[in-house]
Amino acid sequence: MIPLRAGSPAAERCARVLQAYLGWEALVTERCNRAHRLRVLRALFATASRLGDGIGWYVLALLMLVLHGASAVVPMALMIASGGVGVLIYLTIKRRTARLRPLNRNQRLEISVAPLDQYSFPSGHTLHAVNFGIQLVAFQPALFWLVLPFALLVASSRMVLGLHYLSDVLVGAAIGLLLASLTLSLL
Repeated sequence: MIPLRAGSPAAERCARVLQAYLGWEALVTERCNRAHRLRVLRALFATASRLGDGIGWYVLALLMLVLHGASAVVPMALMIASGGVGVLIYLTIKRRTARLRPLNRNQRLEISVAPLDQYSFPSGHTLHAVNFGIQLVAFQPALFWLVLPFALLVASSRMVLGLHYLSDVLVGAAIGLLLASLTLSLL
């Protein structure tokens, strides 16, 4: 691939396309945040977000240990270890990209949940929701009916709460999928 020269027509076109996308993405986040105005939805997404901080996944992992005993130790230990790797990945990316959160760029967004850190790209909550969700369902397929809605609520809460853009959520999901796939390949 040939690098784009600054000031070239191709570079200017790319810059215009990127700016158009970023404007569209900001609008999508603002529209998702409208659900925040309804008290019941605000409470639902705030709860999903807080459970997605880790407690919801740790409770499910403990439940697997209680229900399955020794056979769950290795899969749940790998799941927790992959969570640690996920934290290292998203913190490294966040520090390097330093993308400010939507709430720092758009004063019209309503915020009820404080962010865990300053930067938005990628969504760590979504990364963990996809990573842990896939691993839990691979270990216990009957949990699909519980894990899928929970993971979707956690991921969508990020935009509804004004904490992330769509690309933050999509990249977090892609990293979570990759991490879960690599972790499951170890079993």
